Order: sequence, then C-alpha cells, then structure tokens
Amino acid sequence: MKVLITGGTGYIGSHTIIEMIETGKYKLGFDMWGLILFFIIMIPNCIWFALPAPNDLLRSESVTPTVDIIASVFQVIMVTALCVIINKRRQKPMKRIFIIGTAAAVVFYVTGWILYYAGIVHTVIILDLCVAPCVSFALFSAGRKNAAALLAVIVFTICHIIYGIANFII
Repeated sequence: MKVLITGGTGYIGSHTIIEMIETGKYKLGFDMWGLILFFIIMIPNCIWFALPAPNDLLRSESVTPTVDIIASVFQVIMVTALCVIINKRRQKPMKRIFIIGTAAAVVFYVTGWILYYAGIVHTVIILDLCVAPCVSFALFSAGRKNAAALLAVIVFTICHIIYGIANFII
C-alpha cells in the first residue's frame, strides 16, 4: 500500500506518522467535519481580508515572521490531519462534550470578530481571536481521538498566542 503523508517529513512528524500507521490505530480517509470546521473558522478571516474593520489593528506588520511561518506550516499540517487521518477507534458520533465545546469555541470566536468590527479592540478580544479557534480545533481533534491533528494544533496554538501577544498586546 502506498501512503502520502503531508507534514510527516520533520523529525517528530515522521516518527509519529510511522508509529501511528504501524500500530494500526489510524487509517487514511476523509473526515468532512474537519474540513467544515476549518471553513467555518475561516469565514470571519475571509470577511476581514475583503472588508477591513474600522481602526483595524490587525493589519500591521508582524514582528514575529519566524513564528508566523511555523504557525502557517502547522496550520496546513493540522487541517490535513483533521481531514485525512482517521482513528479507527474513534467514537461515532463524537461525545457530546466535545461537540458542545467545539461549538462554544466557534461562537466565542465569531463573537470576538463581531466585537472587533464594532470597534472594541481590547486585550481580551485579541486573545479571543488567537485562542478560540485553536480551542475549537483542539477539542475537535480530541473528540476524534486524532493525535496527529492534536499535536499540530498544540504547536499552532503556541505560535498563534505568541503572535497575538507579541504583535498586539505587548
């Protein structure tokens, strides 16, 4: 059998992917809900890209370019893992606590964007825009028992928090 693994070329990634496949816990497939969650999270970002908010603080030059690159790479790995790597032992349907938590994090995220567009630029709002989508991805990954996605979410979350704090809070 031939397998294509995106993001599995790094030292940790390659060993993790090999171990996951050898144990037989994971298979390659397509999880539509992972893609749907990503698209839902991206809707406010696309709106912001097309229609900047008044007094838009987020359009400044980043002071953390290396962190931004790492975050972008792990975002791609995260989305790929959410959509393509499937734990054979995951529960169907996902436990209610993970569904509610994921939905709540998405609601907090969208609420943060609404407040941001209303002109409320506060530390709490900036942290919400950085943390809430990461929490939704982490809860979804945990609910799907997807260790590869959860590992990528953790690295992405750390980078996203560093980016938000360094660029907009400090």
